[in-house]
Amino acid sequence: MINLFEYQNKVALPSSLEGLEEFLDEVWKNREKTDFYLNGQADRIEVQQFMQFLHKTKEVKSNKYVGVIHFEGQRINLLPKIFYKPGAESSPEEIQAMQCHILWWLSYCRKIKFPNYQTALGNLKSDFFEVLIYLFSKYTRELLTSSIYQQYEEISNELPFIKGRLNTSRYIHENIARGRWHKLNCTYDAFVLDNKFNRIIKYVASLLFRNTTSPEDKKYLREILFILDEVTDVQATAEECASIQFNPMFGEFETVRDYCYLFLSNFISFNYKQDLKLFAFLLPMEYVFEDFIFGFIEKEVKEVQAKAQVSSTYLDKEGAFALRPDLLLKIGERSVIADTKYKIVYSDERDPKKGISQGDLYQMLAYAVRFNTDEIILFYPNTIQGHQEQVSEVLIEDELAGGKQIKIRAFQLPIINERLFLQDSCKGDVLADMFNETSIRLVNRITEIFR
Repeated sequence: MINLFEYQNKVALPSSLEGLEEFLDEVWKNREKTDFYLNGQADRIEVQQFMQFLHKTKEVKSNKYVGVIHFEGQRINLLPKIFYKPGAESSPEEIQAMQCHILWWLSYCRKIKFPNYQTALGNLKSDFFEVLIYLFSKYTRELLTSSIYQQYEEISNELPFIKGRLNTSRYIHENIARGRWHKLNCTYDAFVLDNKFNRIIKYVASLLFRNTTSPEDKKYLREILFILDEVTDVQATAEECASIQFNPMFGEFETVRDYCYLFLSNFISFNYKQDLKLFAFLLPMEYVFEDFIFGFIEKEVKEVQAKAQVSSTYLDKEGAFALRPDLLLKIGERSVIADTKYKIVYSDERDPKKGISQGDLYQMLAYAVRFNTDEIILFYPNTIQGHQEQVSEVLIEDELAGGKQIKIRAFQLPIINERLFLQDSCKGDVLADMFNETSIRLVNRITEIFR
């Protein structure tokens, strides 16, 4: 197993990973074309941006994406840079703690369709691929043992009596003409177990069963396949999965559908024996951080009303340069623009820029001018190396606006539960309980910022 942190460590490229770059190129071309995965000119770039392949030194390095790559039996974990400790080798327990954090962040995200299901994580390995299989198999098995999804599907069959509607043309040409007038060719709706959605579940479960190495996952998947034994074996696609809709009576199955879509849409490639060759679940971490902060404020911080990116404001009159602040926040009668910056910052009293990059400052100044506000806030993540409570603040005087002062403040937000790295506390806990203390700290910190 290979562990790579964003833009940090490099590892020698094993011979077993020959061909990985070409696979990732294909993954990049077929990735979901949404704003979540596009950044500037990224949609025009044809070469994959997930990893750097340093051919001269025969090394590989991670870019800004986090997640997992499963290639020809080799697992590669791409991990957030905020957990990187220079010169230190991460233990399996630490890798698992990092993956718990990713799952917690994703539970608040809206742009990526990640199944929002909080379950006890059990005795998981430090392998995000196995984590995803575990979450899917455990939830699906528990749901199917209590209720089976059935739906009405249109069925055509020959019956001794009329049911539904009689297919007159087929009855004349296939029954009467062949002396089988007593068999009526009918089309009717039946409430069946062997339906489109159950066929998708069975297909995904059978694929994962052949490729998981976890005995616990195999047990859950085997039970799913046993329950769906009478369901027809067919191949399924992500598009078919996305088209499934449920009435309120079967609302719990939406999570199962989301997991199936996750596995079918995130670039699973199989050989002719249906053995897994590639699974790549990769997310741009800067957008995960942005989406997590918005979702967290919207759900947990009641005093603040959050509005996501607005793209209807432009810097110029011609509308060529769009301004899209990450967050528009309203606290009572007060309006504040906030921007998330997934960067590692270290405040230094000797630094006149106070940890804020010049490019970020120019961007915030443009927001202040066009949105007519005098208060801008920058949110940065804390790191495993520590959390800085002190505030970086820059005052800018706008002479064109009669000396109006624009205040730009920068904060690190506590999004890491350091205790998970000090003890084996990821096992058997529900994410909400595992991060309860961190959630409270984050709520208090955000509330304090806007006082």
